[in-house]
Amino acid sequence: MTTVYSNSGVDDDTRRTMLYTGDIFVYPASPASAELIGFARERIEEAFRGRDPETAQYEMPVEEFAALLADLKPRFIHHRQCKKLLPMVIEEADCDLDLTYFDVPRLRTSTSHDYLTSGISYAFHPHRDCWYSAPFNQINWWIPIYPVVAENVMAFHTQYFDRPVANGSARYDYAEWNRSSRHTAAQHVQNDTREQPRPEEPIELDPQVRVVPEAGGKMMFSGAQLHSTVPNTSGRTRFSIDFRTVHVGDVRDRVGAPNVDASCTGTTLRDFVRCSDLGRMPEDLAVAYEKEALLIRS
Repeated sequence: MTTVYSNSGVDDDTRRTMLYTGDIFVYPASPASAELIGFARERIEEAFRGRDPETAQYEMPVEEFAALLADLKPRFIHHRQCKKLLPMVIEEADCDLDLTYFDVPRLRTSTSHDYLTSGISYAFHPHRDCWYSAPFNQINWWIPIYPVVAENVMAFHTQYFDRPVANGSARYDYAEWNRSSRHTAAQHVQNDTREQPRPEEPIELDPQVRVVPEAGGKMMFSGAQLHSTVPNTSGRTRFSIDFRTVHVGDVRDRVGAPNVDASCTGTTLRDFVRCSDLGRMPEDLAVAYEKEALLIRS
């Protein structure tokens, strides 16, 4: 059973154990997360050139909106300031910077009333990140940049945390995705034809859990949680940041959430860098996880 904890004082070791069993943690905005969303707002508002980013969808052709995001998002993701700010956010959450690794922060958008739901502003169907070659000790962090409401966040389908779902992960190869699909997102404006793991059986969307953090607030959940983008009916485009962390001790010791239904190929571990010095994930760990993924698939 999933429990949502608000501003819990448990230490990181205890929290990770609880996250691996399906619990969700929410924290208020902090100095570092406020600085991160402040930096994001500057980049977003500069890109929209005087338009209100949350309502600009009503003033722009969808192709122009998609092109703007296609330029904005990579510049934010790879900006050196993000590599400075993310470890600060992670440290405020009581994580050991020498043992915690993070990947790049994604700038996400969810437009209202199906204005743009594919490609660069993909509306995610129910999925686990573990279907996309994420390790089972991955922790997802989600931070809204502007205020959000229940009508434009994400939904957790917690009854499936330890319940298998028939899915297409066996056809997903992370290395092939990076070669052929990741960089074509902006081309998919009207629909998204890229092969992505999705449920291959009906999903009971209810009951569901929707968490609404404040702007700059942090939500943490396991990459094994089944979750989806809520159909945005709020009238405003939602902007958020998400990134992922792993604890290298858990990676080495194979500590994490259970694998109930993933059979994808490859691993995302090479995407992670150490918080303390941006050192790469040890190659031997990535290779070992790739070999284990092949064994699971076979």
